[in-house]
Parts: sequence; structure tokens; C-alpha cells
Amino acid sequence: MSNDVSRLAAEVACLGADAVNVNETGLVEGSLVLTRDGELPVEYVGLSDHLITRDAGYVPVSAVYAERRDMRMVRIAPGSLGHTRPEVEMLLPWSQLVLVRDWRASALYNTRTAMVPAYRLIDGEFVTDAGVRDVTIYRLSCDAPHVMYAGGLELATGVRQAAIAA
Repeated sequence: MSNDVSRLAAEVACLGADAVNVNETGLVEGSLVLTRDGELPVEYVGLSDHLITRDAGYVPVSAVYAERRDMRMVRIAPGSLGHTRPEVEMLLPWSQLVLVRDWRASALYNTRTAMVPAYRLIDGEFVTDAGVRDVTIYRLSCDAPHVMYAGGLELATGVRQAAIAA
């Protein structure tokens, strides 16, 4: 399974701006992120913190971007993506990449695991279009793409711009 996640992280790095608009990703204020120090609200995660990632264990945060703006969101009901996944209702940006490891990966991409933009998970009942909202969004970036934990979901991190250029 670790090789699958590493492959997915590499695919995220290769997707480029055409496939995923990084300005339409991130976590809304109050989202709980799993760090070496336990769960922290995303707005309290800083450069001295380490994310717990599925693919690489502890990974240092290399950049934090925050902005308040109107953004199209997806609402995900508790438990709708698996047992306690997410743990609570979550709002995710339309293009935030979510790691799915169940029938959705098979149905959408004919594979066991897939990184899926949140909007592709919309089913009209448990995962819905929440419309455009005025939100404070935080993007946690690392020097390479990783799969982090937030609210019980497995989500793609951002990649620091300097790392992309390397």
C-alpha cells in the first residue's frame, strides 16, 4: 500500500496547474490536521510543525499560505467516505485532492486507490456542492507532495513553489 501512496504522491506532483488549480485547494479555518504534536486546527500549524503523512511519516511544513476569499466548496457528511471518514462534517475546496481507497477509486478510475478532486465525489446526498462561500483557506505545503490527515480524511498537501522549480 505504501508504494501505491508514493505513486499517487508522484502523480500529484506531475498533475500541474492544468489538472488541479492550487488556488482552489486547502483547508478551511478550524479543520483539524494531524501533526507530531497531535491534532491542531489548521490555522495554528506553522513552519516549526511536522505533519503526519501516510506516505512518509513526519514531514516538516515548509510553507503556510492563508487567504480569505470566495471559493466554491464541497460539503462532506460524517462517515460518508468510510467508517469515521470524515470524523465531522467537512467543507473542502472544490479542487482539493482526496485519497480514496474504496469502491469510488474503482468506479471513477478503475484502480484500488486514487487522488480525486473533491467535486468528483459529489453524490447529491452525502457529498454535496456547498456553493460559493466566503472562507479563510489555509494551504500547508511541503518540499514534496504528501498525503496528510485532516478530519479523518487523507488529503494531498501543497508543494512549496521553490520545490516545484527544483
